[in-house]
Amino acid sequence: MLQELKVSQFAIIDSLHIEFQNGLNILSGETGSGKSVLLKSLGLLMGEKASADIIRTGSQQAVVEGSFNLKKRTDIKRKLIDAGIDCDDNQLIVRRVIATGDKSKVYLNGSLSTVNQLREMVAPMIEVTGPNAPLIEMTGQHDNRNLLSKSYHLDLLDQYAGHWDKRKSFEEKFQSLQALRTEIADFEKQSQNKSQRLDFLKFQYQEIKNLNLDPANDMTLEDDIKQMKSSHRILQFVDQCENLVYSDEDSISTRLKLIQKKAMELSTLAPQIAEKTNKLSEAQAILDDLIYELRQDLKKINLDADSLEEKENRLSVIRKLQKKYGTDLEMILQEFDRMKKEISDLENSDEHLEKLKKSAAQLELDLKHKAEDLHSARSKSAIKLVNDVNKELLDLNMKGVTFDIQNSKLDHLNSTGLSDVEYLCQISAKDVKRPIAKVASGGELSRILLSLKKCVGQSDFPRTYLFDEVDTGVSGTTAEKVGRKLKSIAKGQQVICVTHLPQVAACGDVHYSINKSMKKDSISMDVIELKTKTRVEEIARLISGEKITKTSLAHAEQLLSESH
Repeated sequence: MLQELKVSQFAIIDSLHIEFQNGLNILSGETGSGKSVLLKSLGLLMGEKASADIIRTGSQQAVVEGSFNLKKRTDIKRKLIDAGIDCDDNQLIVRRVIATGDKSKVYLNGSLSTVNQLREMVAPMIEVTGPNAPLIEMTGQHDNRNLLSKSYHLDLLDQYAGHWDKRKSFEEKFQSLQALRTEIADFEKQSQNKSQRLDFLKFQYQEIKNLNLDPANDMTLEDDIKQMKSSHRILQFVDQCENLVYSDEDSISTRLKLIQKKAMELSTLAPQIAEKTNKLSEAQAILDDLIYELRQDLKKINLDADSLEEKENRLSVIRKLQKKYGTDLEMILQEFDRMKKEISDLENSDEHLEKLKKSAAQLELDLKHKAEDLHSARSKSAIKLVNDVNKELLDLNMKGVTFDIQNSKLDHLNSTGLSDVEYLCQISAKDVKRPIAKVASGGELSRILLSLKKCVGQSDFPRTYLFDEVDTGVSGTTAEKVGRKLKSIAKGQQVICVTHLPQVAACGDVHYSINKSMKKDSISMDVIELKTKTRVEEIARLISGEKITKTSLAHAEQLLSESH
């Protein structure tokens, strides 16, 4: 639902801020007060084309910003997330900056976007209850796009008939049929170069198979190689130690023995020297133990040069496979399994293709039966909906206007079945029934949609309805009925209605007045929320015109009292 609208430097709007409410929001104002400008700004939030001509004179750019509550619109939130646009606070803020040249921009929650993305999020063309239900639906002289769409006609009929579960099930099965048809087409195309493809796949398959990948061990190959290479340095160290202690001509052992020998020669002259140097034998024992322990540790290290070369070669092959099939071993194994399946499928392609064709034929037959049932149910529901809508139109004083539904059967299946649904309209008894898009005026379209919404009921997803010209050509009792129907539609949703009728205005949950005034040398527009006294005065103005009387004020108070 539309929570806030901010507009600046747009046509005659200098700066405008409206906080809309749930329920029925009424907009009223004198002729030429700027209602069309306000509706144009709302149209920009829906993805209407923007022109630099609408920038307020003397300004460089115009800005239109709208804030939508997405708490109950998980479908729109999902679209935003899929588009990489943040929506953590259940809000969608649409900002359009219209500038001269090619500098106009669209922002969705602060992310730079395109007008097409905006349309997709805010005003998708058709579905009223499915995952593409629009946030805003505008119904005025130039903005009845949804009502003019045959797909929308079918959606409304299915919503009225309660067919959505059946339709969803049908659509899912139809998608399965489409997937089967695609798979069959791919197989038939592959069969043309099956032999060449099979040879290529077998070569790749064997390349991976010969390696006999073992993720548990192969994951440590690189570390093993590093350790094995470092072990050669350890061996070198142990050899150096052994040489220093034993092998060199001037080794430590030789020097120790020399010292001990010289000390023994002096034992008669200085017995204490021989006694002290005897401790060198302990040093020799420590050195012997050290060399022994180093040798024992060395035995535990893999110093096999052939094993090192084998591991290095294996790692090299794995690296090549990773470049072809994926960055890690699991991805290579997944590709290996996929190849294995495709090889099996190609080797048994004729049999597999026959199975696919049988499955598709059986599914298509089942879908045709379901589509026939849906088409028949739609025809029965269409008769009921036509009767209900025509009663509503009579209630709205649209004498001579007859609503009808044409439900033709298609000669081929589509995602919704076999039904080609189109709404028709007959303006008078002398006219023939023709597509509603070709004969109904803006006011008639608005009232036909109003009648449809009243009959069909609320959709699965709440949204904002913008009604313009819905009260054209009506008055008195009919106007009261229009107001009540709008109030009924607004329950649990949001309706924004531009009206000239006091009876309709009195039904609003909140009322705004649009005023145009002169400011210095320019014209400006303001929108003011009306409270108790000012609202009575505005409804009295709608009753009697510029000259407000006690009678019109009393009548206004009575209308407000009866409408709430």
